[in-house]
Amino acid sequence: MTQERRLEGRIPVLMEIQLLSTAGKYQARTADLSNGGCFVETLGKVEVGEVIHFKLRLPSGEWLELEGQVMYEYPNVGFGLRFTGISEAQQKRLEWLVKAERYRMERQEGVRIEDE
Repeated sequence: MTQERRLEGRIPVLMEIQLLSTAGKYQARTADLSNGGCFVETLGKVEVGEVIHFKLRLPSGEWLELEGQVMYEYPNVGFGLRFTGISEAQQKRLEWLVKAERYRMERQEGVRIEDE
C-alpha cells in the first residue's frame, strides 16, 4: 500500500488479536498500528472489502473490541485494515495506545519516530 493513501502514520508494534471473519475465528497479531488502521500478520483468508470484527489485546491484558475493513491482502502474509465504526471512547484508547507505543519505542531505540 502506498504511503499517500494512509491518513495516519503507523508504528511497528506486535499485539495479539482475535479475528472473526467470514473464514472463521482465529488468532493473529499486528505488525504495525495507527489511529486509523493496522497490518495483521496471519495465514488466515480474508476478502478485500470485508468488514472484520476483532479484539486487540492491550498491554494491560484487557481486550479492545474493534472492527475494520480489509483494504488490501498479501496471501500467506497478512492484510491491511482500516478501522471503521469506531466510537469516541475506542478512538481515545487507540490514540493513547499509539502514543504510548511510540514513546516506548523512542525510549528503547533512542530515536524519534516521525508521523508519516
